[in-house]
Amino acid sequence: MKKIVSFFNREQNLLIHICVSIIVIIASVILKLNLYEWMLIIFVISFVITTELFNSSIELAVDAYTNKFKELAMVAKDVAAGAVVLSAFTSVVVGLYVFLPKILSLLNV
Repeated sequence: MKKIVSFFNREQNLLIHICVSIIVIIASVILKLNLYEWMLIIFVISFVITTELFNSSIELAVDAYTNKFKELAMVAKDVAAGAVVLSAFTSVVVGLYVFLPKILSLLNV
């Protein structure tokens, strides 16, 4: 249990992604998504968490390799972080596509 806690202390962004994923899953149940919508939501949740895990792996590998500043090490970390940002942006777009019509219909707009 200590290793899990220390992992999430080091990888706070992953913890944020997991917490947001739980909220999205609860909203999905409440809004009664159809199978197609569930597939989209599960895909983007997996996509974001996977990119975050790859980002963490690259950062750890670079840190294990060198503790000095190296231009290529910085680029590797930045590109990995960019992949997470892109996947998070994609998940927001998909989330709007899935949830916005349902929320608007609840509000009778």
